[in-house]
Amino acid sequence: MKHLVLVASLVVLLSACSSTKLDNVPVEDKSGSKMPQAGGPGTGASGERVVTPVIPVGLDSNKVPDAASRVVYFDYDSYAIRPEFQSLIETNAKLLKADRNKKVAIEGHTDERGGREYNLALGQKRAEAVKRAMGLQGVTESQLEAVSFGKEKPAVAGMTEEAMAKNRRAEISYR
Repeated sequence: MKHLVLVASLVVLLSACSSTKLDNVPVEDKSGSKMPQAGGPGTGASGERVVTPVIPVGLDSNKVPDAASRVVYFDYDSYAIRPEFQSLIETNAKLLKADRNKKVAIEGHTDERGGREYNLALGQKRAEAVKRAMGLQGVTESQLEAVSFGKEKPAVAGMTEEAMAKNRRAEISYR
């Protein structure tokens, strides 16, 4: 009987470890823009769109957004960007597009739950999700770097749900 309980609990434990797929980052292109066909108007020689960056009215390209405007929070065991953080990503993307010399590191973090390797992978997927969303807004790949700290750098100490929610984040760090 003890062996049966041990085997059953082992099966449940192993199946719980594979609940989240970390292969594809779910990001949608909501800009509504269509890429022109190669050789069409507004394209370069290789078919890429040529766009001159425009600084939006009221956006100072030398000013870095405050800390609260550079953090994207995630749900437990997820790397999907919540809709309420879309405007934060758009604001940071506009700033980066206005000054192509600015660079950011997007730092992915997790809460205390889970193993070290799993949390490093989840933190990386969170950072890559924000990186991809900014890329869809027109930020160049060379301006963005995605790194993971897993659970190694918590924003808030503690094991309460509120503290852990503050630790499930991706921070946009200007360089």
